[in-house]
Amino acid sequence: MISEPSRHCTVELQALPSRIGQVRRIISAQLRHWQLDALIDQTALGVTELLTNVHRHAQPDKSCTVEIEWLLERLMVSVHDTDPRLPTVREADDSSTSGRGLALIAAVSESWGVRPRGGAGKVVWFTLPAPAALGRPPGEVYGATTDGPFGAPEPPVGAPPATARSAVVG
Repeated sequence: MISEPSRHCTVELQALPSRIGQVRRIISAQLRHWQLDALIDQTALGVTELLTNVHRHAQPDKSCTVEIEWLLERLMVSVHDTDPRLPTVREADDSSTSGRGLALIAAVSESWGVRPRGGAGKVVWFTLPAPAALGRPPGEVYGATTDGPFGAPEPPVGAPPATARSAVVG
């Protein structure tokens, strides 16, 4: 079976405010290289939120790794840090000045989650659909007919022509 190769990028850093902008530029450049320009804003926003959480909450240090991987129709973005404490999603009211990061991740991503790394910290991740999959409802098939990939069989020689058929494409 032939499949598209995995595309993977890793950036190791200290989650300090001065570094977050640099990582956003690196991630944006990588997505442009992969021709995933449509995902730059969502990815940069998500990475900024996750790195800000590391900066504000991670202990004993701020070292972390940002990884992005594009495989088939999915972009997986993850931030690994050394703090084993798992984050919680809080309800923020209108006057709150923080506490919306994970809710924002949930709002802009296809899926997200947190997993421990066996006593060596945790991984917070989110996924985005790659551009080929953007705008398509899950499971929707475009251009499919009951005839299969090669159309209707040819009528026998001398038979009257088949009536025209059309497929509705969503």
